[in-house]
Amino acid sequence: MPIYEYRCRSCGHSFETLIRPPATSRATWPSCQGQDLEQLLSLFAVNYKEKSRAAFKAACKENEKTLKEQRIAQREEEMHHHH
Repeated sequence: MPIYEYRCRSCGHSFETLIRPPATSRATWPSCQGQDLEQLLSLFAVNYKEKSRAAFKAACKENEKTLKEQRIAQREEEMHHHH
């Protein structure tokens, strides 16, 4: 039974799901029940070390984005209080 990867267009999260043939129902993202899904291309087999490294890089990138947004918000707050 194949495992498919999807990205929810409603909330942006990616997930994997097992689809049993025949596929009589559409996949849904359990967190938001979104059905507007984009099927992602999956690798046939992935080295666990490579997958871990990719996940770590993605987490670092997301953390950098969050920190940048926090710095911007802090600067805006400081400017607001000075005026």
